[in-house]
Amino acid sequence: MPTPLPLQKLPPLSSLKGFEAAARLLSLRAAAEELNLTHPAIANQIQRLEESLEVKLFAREGRHVVLTAAGERFYPVVREALAGLVQGAESLRQMQHAQPLTIQVYVTTSIRWLAPRLSHFQAMHPEVELKLMTCSLGWEFDEANADVGIVFRDAPLADHLHWQPLFESRLFPVCSPQLLGDDARSVAADALKTLPLIGVYTEGWNWESYFEALSLGPCPTRNCIVVDTLAVALEMAARGEGVALVNGPFADDDLANGRLINPTGQVTTGRGEWGAVCHRELERDPRVATLLGWLEAQSRSVPT
Repeated sequence: MPTPLPLQKLPPLSSLKGFEAAARLLSLRAAAEELNLTHPAIANQIQRLEESLEVKLFAREGRHVVLTAAGERFYPVVREALAGLVQGAESLRQMQHAQPLTIQVYVTTSIRWLAPRLSHFQAMHPEVELKLMTCSLGWEFDEANADVGIVFRDAPLADHLHWQPLFESRLFPVCSPQLLGDDARSVAADALKTLPLIGVYTEGWNWESYFEALSLGPCPTRNCIVVDTLAVALEMAARGEGVALVNGPFADDDLANGRLINPTGQVTTGRGEWGAVCHRELERDPRVATLLGWLEAQSRSVPT
């Protein structure tokens, strides 16, 4: 818990505003006009501030005022503090009236990882409105239509994009326990070729790359069906239709409840990684920064 601030020692905010204007303009009259106050009102604010600090901030030189050494020291502190308040207040106004943040996310990532966690994000950050844009085929970040993407990559990004890693590529097979029969709970990796396989239409990872990584020879083309999303493949696998290949944490719940098993017990590190991507200019947007920080925290709960 943050340490309480000694706010009782803080001078009145109105006097700090008056001091900032007078110190910047070196004129009480000009400061009064800028703040839409009378000259005596500004003079009274400065007097109250000096009494609170027990130090003189201004000195008179003829008909003009100048900052004392204490005033010169105090001015940048006050200006920076007021600037921070202005920036923070403006950020909140922009968040209140901004368009929803659009997140590009694959169907499987949405169903099996992001969507079940969004109620937590909304409870923590009700001021940030989100819009999900799901896609199945294609892995490129659609920066023209999305603010943030949760995507898989196995090649360098363009220089104008910011990348935040979420979790590594973990390749492993899954199937229903019933597919192996009542007496079998595991098989050797090369025995997968004798079982019906369920592939996903991707360029970054597939059964071919899996068998190649394990030096098991070519993938059998017969007895294999290819679907367009991992979500479909996992549902088919859970219903005993074959063995699906997972990349990432998207089968973790089914593995935990026993609906799916890893028949080989092996996990292979694949090429590439999962992460969040956005334009570098958007990285500084408070809403985007909030979302990226939350995504990174959620990714730490993923088993490795």
